[in-house]
Amino acid sequence: MIRTARMTLVAATLEHVEAELAGRLGGLLGVDVPPGWPPGEYDRDAQDFFRERLRDEGPAAVGWYAWYALLRGDGDAPDALVGAGGYLGPPDAEGTVEIGYSILPEWEGRGLASELAAALAERALAMPAVARVIAHTDAANAGSRAVLERGGFHAVGDGPIPGSLRYERERG
Repeated sequence: MIRTARMTLVAATLEHVEAELAGRLGGLLGVDVPPGWPPGEYDRDAQDFFRERLRDEGPAAVGWYAWYALLRGDGDAPDALVGAGGYLGPPDAEGTVEIGYSILPEWEGRGLASELAAALAERALAMPAVARVIAHTDAANAGSRAVLERGGFHAVGDGPIPGSLRYERERG
């Protein structure tokens, strides 16, 4: 688990992803799953990818793939499932990990994506095997670029898809 100023991030286990695909995620997380779930690029293909990786790589892979973002409730308000993020896997031989993040549309514009991206980057960079965290976004997506820049990332060039940019955040 990762605690940020406003959220609790929960690392997805194989049990979480299988429950999510079966429509039972809320029970495991202790929250209601909103009707618009899953958000953005955290779609069925991403869920299937994470399930395969967690199944194939076992318990040591937990924390290197999907994370659920829960906005902590205050007073009588319960926690709310607001987004998902994570890594595309453990660090490669050069110490690079890639992150992604998605926030449900009704929660956008509140700084939650920036908080999520920064927390994932900080967690990874605290590990000795990680030298840099990267992310890719559409060059036309000003909101996503701002999320990364607020999280300490810097644009370093073109991304792998035409019209995309690569962002990096390095240790130190």
